[in-house]
Amino acid sequence: MKIEFAALPSTPDALVLPVAKGALDAAIGGHGGKTTLAAAASAARFEGEAGGIVETFVEEGGAIRRVLLVGVGDGGEGDWEKAGGAVTARLLTNAADIAVDLSNAKPTPAAAARFAGAVAQRGWRIDTYRTKLPEKQKPQLASVTIAGAPDGTDEAWATQDAVTAGLDLTRTLVSEPPNIVYPASFVDRVKASVEGLGLEITVLGPREMGELGMGALLGVAQGSAREGRLLALKWSGKGQGDPDLALVGKGVTFDTGGISLKPGAGMEDMKWDMGGAGAVVGAMKALATRKAKANVIGVCGLVENMPDGNAIRPGDILTSMSGQTIEVLNTDAEGRLVLCDCVTWVQKTHRPKTIVDLATLTGAMIIALGNEHAGLFANDDGLADQLLAAGKASGDLLWRFPISDAYNKLIDSPIADMKNVGPRGAGSITAAQFIGRFVDAGVKWAHLDIAGMVWADKPGATYDKGATGYGVRLLDRFVADNFEK
Repeated sequence: MKIEFAALPSTPDALVLPVAKGALDAAIGGHGGKTTLAAAASAARFEGEAGGIVETFVEEGGAIRRVLLVGVGDGGEGDWEKAGGAVTARLLTNAADIAVDLSNAKPTPAAAARFAGAVAQRGWRIDTYRTKLPEKQKPQLASVTIAGAPDGTDEAWATQDAVTAGLDLTRTLVSEPPNIVYPASFVDRVKASVEGLGLEITVLGPREMGELGMGALLGVAQGSAREGRLLALKWSGKGQGDPDLALVGKGVTFDTGGISLKPGAGMEDMKWDMGGAGAVVGAMKALATRKAKANVIGVCGLVENMPDGNAIRPGDILTSMSGQTIEVLNTDAEGRLVLCDCVTWVQKTHRPKTIVDLATLTGAMIIALGNEHAGLFANDDGLADQLLAAGKASGDLLWRFPISDAYNKLIDSPIADMKNVGPRGAGSITAAQFIGRFVDAGVKWAHLDIAGMVWADKPGATYDKGATGYGVRLLDRFVADNFEK
């Protein structure tokens, strides 16, 4: 979809007029058909609420024009985002080019850019495998002209455009079927998507990981015919040197549960168990696209968890890259085994001062928070506050959970350094405590359990049903606010 900030075209398929709450007269001033527009708004009981839409047709200069009033609420960035998404949801399949007149609405540059970003982001779809899609259900919206944007919008839009590119990559990876996206093809897809952006790429295969002693990650991978990979994308926006921040993502491209096999019903959803890795590569693409002035590395542990005759068993003991030993009690608690070796690797090779990991780690997180917030665990209050603020600003919301020695003791093993699951209670917390055991002293660390957020059963402001791209906007904002100053 092409987004252009320019003068209003003369004959768009539809004209969109943003309306602030209680400001209908101001919004439609200067446009033809004011009486018709006011009557349509009254009939629909439309008052400018964020994301609300009234569609009608007016006569202007002897021609009939399709006009949409879209509510922007109180004018905050989030309200403008809802409005942009609502426009695309309404017009995606029945208009080729539209025009938006911001002249009377007077958004801030950030709000105008957020509106445009939502217009683009809400239009993402994956129809790759639909060979009999009716013509009227196919996306038609190709061009959006936005007129009357305030000075300064260009810079804000550049960020939104970069984030949109990152979201597209993340959503595509999360949505693709597991016979198409598996560890090796994930790497190939990402390489092709970020080519020319200036990212330094490292890929480790089984031999290299074996030489490094990454027995936890390789233990999960050994049950699959698809070999595991470690993928690292390094962005040096401030010049060469160790990254200040490491982003680490769980990339289980399909999760059967292994020998601790999941129930069959709903197992197809486990193609998105690589949502953490998807968010990391999407965020890295966004940072590189907008040339962020920060040094950041993104690391993805990529495996398939399968119940082969060579798969790890409950009762096995694995030795991680850190040297710590792990008693495996449940092979479906595999994500933490992948993450722990990735965390160790990035600390030994790149020495970041801060680590944030993202993972669709526990079903317990969905029980606790549903699909409204991701869970946040951190060993540093300042880091937690930064992430919470970035979540509120970006719309990717977080809620903080506790960690403590009392929870940590629940994963002590009688025959190894630790076990990979604790008791039934506090399952998300003990999973976080497990990862925390691999974080070096003095390193700030946060764990984001995003299990309920990477896939949606209903549309949101910037996404349709399916892959949400959760985490890309959050991480980009977190970097912008805390590592580019």
